[in-house]
Amino acid sequence: MEAPKYPVGPYQPAEPWDSKLRDRLTAEIEQAPSLLRQAVKGLSEEQLNTLYKNWSIRQIVHHLADSHVNSYIRFKWTLTEDNPLIKAYDENLWSALPDAMTGKVEAPLAMMEGTHSRWIQLLKSMSLEDFSKAFKHPDGRTVPLTNALGIYAWHGKHHTGQILWLREQKGWG
Repeated sequence: MEAPKYPVGPYQPAEPWDSKLRDRLTAEIEQAPSLLRQAVKGLSEEQLNTLYKNWSIRQIVHHLADSHVNSYIRFKWTLTEDNPLIKAYDENLWSALPDAMTGKVEAPLAMMEGTHSRWIQLLKSMSLEDFSKAFKHPDGRTVPLTNALGIYAWHGKHHTGQILWLREQKGWG
């Protein structure tokens, strides 16, 4: 069976923005590292090298850590600068680097836990109005933190869902 593009469904922006939505998305960000750790628990080195479409499980774990630390930094920039232009990166090139191709997954798992712990402290300290602040993406988009929070809450579930889909298809329990 061909792997689905979006095993947990495509990203759907949530509306309307209020404290309930903020709290739900913040809880999803908070849970992401433990759900990822559980998804890879007990996998062998060979299993970690199994591809989901173009990336191995190992690369997915490294990608999540890289991506989410970048998002955390974008939040900090946006809260401390007026409409900052963020630095983009090529996730495929980052995922092709030797550390992502062959590195142990414990370091990015720990990085996710630490980054998300800091991110949760930041998110819980923000007012509802703070989330209306935005950054500029080099591709020309203006991204409010409300959108960034929703995208990254989904992003963690999306990639963890890829790993869980593979586990189910392969019968890895």
